[in-house]
Amino acid sequence: MKKKNSKIGMLLILAVSLMSFTALTKKEVSIEKSKVIWKGYKVTGQHEGTISLKSGTLTFDDKTLTGGSFVMDMTSINTTDLEGEYKGKLDGHLKSADFFGVEKYPTATLEFINVSGKDGSYKIKANLTIKETTKAVEFSMTIKDNIATANLEVDRTEYNIKYGSSSFFDDLKDKAIYDNFDLNVTLEF
Repeated sequence: MKKKNSKIGMLLILAVSLMSFTALTKKEVSIEKSKVIWKGYKVTGQHEGTISLKSGTLTFDDKTLTGGSFVMDMTSINTTDLEGEYKGKLDGHLKSADFFGVEKYPTATLEFINVSGKDGSYKIKANLTIKETTKAVEFSMTIKDNIATANLEVDRTEYNIKYGSSSFFDDLKDKAIYDNFDLNVTLEF
């Protein structure tokens, strides 16, 4: 019994010693300098714009990325390729219940659940929550100096955003909006 307790004691000391050498560091993302650009596609073209971050952190073990979490301010969704009346209409429609329903769901979140890779090149598995629906997404992230970049492709219908989707509605013809949209992200920290 004493021999078993000695082994357990040695393992605990070793574990505590190793833990003291691996300090995780959380780095706050600059919400003013970071950019989230969305691109949505339809049969007759595309639109793009921005979404502001409310908060964000990346977690590192020394220089290796180990985690991250972000909150997007969906009330800030903005179209950048239109002006005037058409911009106002599209911005309003994206904020409506047909799309992101920002009055009821003002934020969306992304939380890393698994990070693999090293030397600035990572594969990320994360949970993306939009309109209180959480789905797993996978994407690549590159980090150089204090800038991280990533491109995500999101199927909006998985988050109950079905407006104009030919997957759910027939006879849309050139009014169809494709299910997938892109988020092109540049984070400064």
